[in-house]
Amino acid sequence: MFEQLGFARHSIQTSLGEMTYVSNQNSFWNHGEEKRGPLPDLVFLHGFGGGSSAYEWSKVYPAFADEYRILAPDLIGWGNSAHPIRDYKIEDYLTTITEFLQKSCDGPTTVIASSLTAAFLIRIAITHPDLFNALILVAPAGLKDFDDYYSNPLFTEILKTPILDRVLYQTAVANEVAIRFFLEQQQFANPKRIYTELVDAYLESAQKTNAEYSALAFVRGDLSFDLSQYIESLKTPTAILWGECSKFTKPDIGRRLAEMNPLAIKFFKTIDHVGLTPQLEMPEVAISLIHSFLRRLQSFPTPNQD
Repeated sequence: MFEQLGFARHSIQTSLGEMTYVSNQNSFWNHGEEKRGPLPDLVFLHGFGGGSSAYEWSKVYPAFADEYRILAPDLIGWGNSAHPIRDYKIEDYLTTITEFLQKSCDGPTTVIASSLTAAFLIRIAITHPDLFNALILVAPAGLKDFDDYYSNPLFTEILKTPILDRVLYQTAVANEVAIRFFLEQQQFANPKRIYTELVDAYLESAQKTNAEYSALAFVRGDLSFDLSQYIESLKTPTAILWGECSKFTKPDIGRRLAEMNPLAIKFFKTIDHVGLTPQLEMPEVAISLIHSFLRRLQSFPTPNQD
């Protein structure tokens, strides 16, 4: 698995197994200065899809390693974390992400997350507001938002067929051609921005033993829900980024969600000429916007300060 210079791998135990994460090595980032006090935590959570992992944020989080203690985990069922054989449900991720934050972070923190994971994070922030200072979310969507289901019903039914679902995973997801095709057609606005290391990182994660269980749960829609039923209860100061060319979940969905809760969602920003994952397609733009939002969100009180 790809490792970023200046970062080391660690792990914690969750109720579903070991969850690995990368964090910055102080000896690399302190530039020979005297030992500094503890840095504030900054968590990066990847989204879902064949081959997803913390690699998704690997071109972004080093830009913050001098000011923050970075934590970028592989979620359960993805990357280097445990891959239990089970029918994954929404509660599995609500629980294990909460456990990760409780065990790894020193008090309330700012969390950056994308897509379906970002939608999960909104639900966690509603039930556990004490864990958060702020949220910076990229295209948060429950994939059944406003009763608009993003999956093909026929394909979903096929994926519910035992044995056939795993054959389809190997042929349509866990190979280089399939991964590159998805990146080109669904994830990136400009296919020329896709590079070999990216494809290799997704492929390595997709081919982990038992990786199909979490991926198939995602593709079948077992993890989908209507985020519009929850978002009005969010109180944590939040900024949302959305690629204007996102095909999988269009920015109009994000605008509707943001308009439902202007008290919590302080900023909604679209990014031209990028798709679902600006953190991979234009990391320099994502870095700049995250820096800006980190600064601006600090001026708003958290729910615990009200």
